[in-house]
Amino acid sequence: MTDAELIELLKTDDERAVEFLFREHYDYLCRAVYRILPKSEVVEDLVQDVFFEFWRKRDTLNINTSFKAYLRRAAVNKTLNYIRDLRLKTVDVEKAPEAASKLAEAPEVMAGKEVQESIDNAIDQLPERCRMVFVLSRFEEKSYKEIAQELDISVKTVENQISKALKLLRETLDFLMVMLLFVGYMPFW
Repeated sequence: MTDAELIELLKTDDERAVEFLFREHYDYLCRAVYRILPKSEVVEDLVQDVFFEFWRKRDTLNINTSFKAYLRRAAVNKTLNYIRDLRLKTVDVEKAPEAASKLAEAPEVMAGKEVQESIDNAIDQLPERCRMVFVLSRFEEKSYKEIAQELDISVKTVENQISKALKLLRETLDFLMVMLLFVGYMPFW
C-alpha cells in the first residue's frame, strides 16, 4: 500500500490503516530503537507508545514525509526522551541525600557573613527604643509583658515598637530574611 492510499484509508477506516502501519513497521521500529537503547523490554514499550500516540493524534497529524520516516523519527524521539528522563531520574536519586542535607543546612548557608552584616546594619539603624524592644523580643526571647516591665513601658507600646521594627526591617531587608529573622532560623551573634 502506498502512502497516498494509506492517507485515504486513514480518512475512511483509521483503525485498519493503523493496524496496517503497525504490522508493516513494528519490527523495523524495534530494530531502530534497539540500536539506540539495547534493552529489549524497553524497546517494545517505546514502539508501542509511538503507535499509541499516532492513534491518539491520527486526526490532527500532518505528515510531510513517508509514514515509515515519520514513525522512525517519532520512535527515535521517544527513545531519546526516555533516555533523558531516565538520566534525570538517576541524577535526582543520586543527589537526593545531598539535596536533603543542603536543605537541612539552608538556614546556616543563608546566615553567611554578608547576610549577617546586612541584618546587623538594619537592626542598628532602628530607632533606639525600637531596637531595644526588638532585640529583647527576638534575641532574648522575652515576652511582651517582661519587656514592658524591664523598660517601664506599656505592653501596647511594646507591640507598637515590634510592629515598627518589622516594618522598618522589611523596607531595609529582603522579605525572606525578615521572615527567617522573625521565626528565629538565623543566628545573629
